Amino acid sequence: MEKETVLFVCTHNSARSQMAEGLLRAHYGDRYAVYSAGTQPSRVNPFAIEAMRDLGIDLSDHRSEHVDQFAQTPMDYVVTVCDSARESCPYLPARLKNIHHSFEDPSSVDGADAAKLAAFRHIRDEIKVWLDETFG
Repeated sequence: MEKETVLFVCTHNSARSQMAEGLLRAHYGDRYAVYSAGTQPSRVNPFAIEAMRDLGIDLSDHRSEHVDQFAQTPMDYVVTVCDSARESCPYLPARLKNIHHSFEDPSSVDGADAAKLAAFRHIRDEIKVWLDETFG
């Protein structure tokens, strides 16, 4: 059976889309081929890497990709996970469904590293619940 394809899109492809990619691949990788990209790619946020490491998911080798890399690759699902990406992303038609679900940006949290990591863990957990409900 061929896996359905999923592309998560966020602005910088540094946190939310990366965590969504890692979670979906880890929990449902037998059913989905999963990718992520950004409209303004940067680097994978170290707090996202650490928050995912808590669950045994390694993002340390992930790279931030530009959404244009996937423009010619048909995807079954294209999922925007932030409002900015939804507004600025070139429209990528999904074969089955385009989905938008905005999650707060954990990168916007100020303060000590512990507070920042807590924000990433919180959003990671919200993403996981949503992925289970949507793709599980």
